[in-house]
Amino acid sequence: MTVRLDSDLLRTFLAVADSGNFTRAAEAVGRTQSAISMQIKRLEEVVGDVLFERGARGVTLTQRGGDLVDNARRIIALLDETASSMRSAPLGGPVRIGLPEEYGQPVLSRALGAFTKRHAQVEVTVRFGYSVSQLAALAAGELDLAVVFEWQAPTGVEVLMHDPTVWVTSNHHDLHRERPLPVAIYTREGWCRELALRSLEQRGIDYRFAYTSDTTNGLTLAVTAGLGVAPIARSNIPADCRELTEAEGFGPIDTTRVVLHRNPRAISEAVDAMADAIRDAFHQRR
Repeated sequence: MTVRLDSDLLRTFLAVADSGNFTRAAEAVGRTQSAISMQIKRLEEVVGDVLFERGARGVTLTQRGGDLVDNARRIIALLDETASSMRSAPLGGPVRIGLPEEYGQPVLSRALGAFTKRHAQVEVTVRFGYSVSQLAALAAGELDLAVVFEWQAPTGVEVLMHDPTVWVTSNHHDLHRERPLPVAIYTREGWCRELALRSLEQRGIDYRFAYTSDTTNGLTLAVTAGLGVAPIARSNIPADCRELTEAEGFGPIDTTRVVLHRNPRAISEAVDAMADAIRDAFHQRR
């Protein structure tokens, strides 16, 4: 039997899932709470299962609801993308983006895929690099948009996601038990290297440099090959690897935020559209 999912029901479902509360969801979609409840009941009838656990403090997704939520986001994103492409004229002109390499494949590929479907005439230039160099390029007028790490006090710019740096090890090795601890670390001096080593020193962990690299891909290679443990953004932990926890004597290295800077002189619909595509890609990443 074919299950027919109404997009309006899916939008309501996502509003409840994101807010964790029927009242706030009703405010978000501009309907009454009773209407929201009826729509969720209807959707549960369609899928044949309960999607939310009701509690005193709100609602949480059931396992079935968790299975649905990612697909619902993709469906709604595709519907919105299609509607937008039908309404708007193709944009032209250049857009210059800078971002860390670790978000190239998981985030930028998704953003560019969605963007170019609607705006194939826009010339896109991408620059991968460290946060300091991206901000310098933005200030020099060489970039329109820059996605960078912010690890100090918040500056008030738009936060795309919270992505703390953590110690990562391979599932197939027990290097984190060795002393001195074999560490894969950035060659360059900088905040990530400094905070990573400080976190070990504060925990009284003796370490040695087993591998150094200028890139995150290099650190990922070292971890998967079993050469050492490495500081890697939580969202970029590679397959067959895992985060080392507080219980194991490690824990998060920092509370990094990924933020979006925009060149104030970059005023164009193409830049606006690319900024929206980047936001949507990071939202899906979360």
